[in-house]
Amino acid sequence: MKFVGSVYLILCVACSIIIVMATVERAKYLFGSDEYYVRVINGFTDNSSVPLVIWCSSEEMDLGGRALQEHDEFSWVMRPNLWSSNRMKCTMKWDNTRRSFEAFKASRDTLRCAPNRLCSWMVTQHGFYFSNDEINWRKDFLW
Repeated sequence: MKFVGSVYLILCVACSIIIVMATVERAKYLFGSDEYYVRVINGFTDNSSVPLVIWCSSEEMDLGGRALQEHDEFSWVMRPNLWSSNRMKCTMKWDNTRRSFEAFKASRDTLRCAPNRLCSWMVTQHGFYFSNDEINWRKDFLW
């Protein structure tokens, strides 16, 4: 009977250790000191007279605004952690059209931007495209 109790105790301790390790690893992956490179590219083909205006901010910081001509980009580094909102919201304006979107959201992008930790957006007249390698682009949403 003592043997069964000892085995049960060992299994409980081993399971607890595995659960703690998995939780710590997940938290490290979501909120670690890893940096994510976020990039927004003007992918319009004919907007030489009307730039794509972008303004990005979070609860902690304001990156300001930029007027992007064709193929220009606006980029920054995100460092998710437990003490910040872990998101960056951008407002895009092109001609009379305006759209806001979350350019980075840790709960969504830590896995999606892996393995290169690259979160790229290409904004075109047809919509907003996302890529984590800048080779394969997927339309996320329309204007």
